[in-house]
Amino acid sequence: MIGRLKGVVEELSADQVLIDVQGVGYVVSCSAKTLSKLPGPGGDAVLEIETLMREDRLQLIGFSSKAERDWYRLLTTVQAVGSRVALAILSALNPDEITQAIAAQDKASLTRADGVGPKLAQRIMTELKDKVGGMALGPGAVVASLSEGDAPPAAGAVADAISALTNLGYDKPKAQAAVASAAAKLGPQASESQLIPAALRELAS
Repeated sequence: MIGRLKGVVEELSADQVLIDVQGVGYVVSCSAKTLSKLPGPGGDAVLEIETLMREDRLQLIGFSSKAERDWYRLLTTVQAVGSRVALAILSALNPDEITQAIAAQDKASLTRADGVGPKLAQRIMTELKDKVGGMALGPGAVVASLSEGDAPPAAGAVADAISALTNLGYDKPKAQAAVASAAAKLGPQASESQLIPAALRELAS
């Protein structure tokens, strides 16, 4: 089982990279975001790896971070989400953005990924809404933590605050980030009336 590769980039394509590790070339499938972070041919690269055992072949999936790899694993637990769709989601959204989309029940963000329609986006949100709290992500993870079963009012407050900011004309990603930052400072029991002005201060800073 291969868990990580460290080597030299030999070739890059639209969805794969060939990495030379001490003379052995490994073909690794990656999301567009991971590929964009890799150096050009001749550069050194390190990828977290998920090894898939197929009946007829071994497939390596590469990630720029453990958070991205963990999201890949979680996404592929959803019915009808295979490796291709999971990578498409990770190509469209980074881990924090996925967390925020699920916490806010933001179907439109998930449908930005190729192959994800409204029905599949709804399924992903439904099946994962109670599982994202334990993900080791960045600052945006605070939104997901508020969706845990022990604090449902806070989860509603977060979603309502994001909705209020978007109704005021702010872009949804900016609104989500501002509310996440405000929630991190105010705590999981913060109300909508507390989150909105705090988020507005974040946007103004």
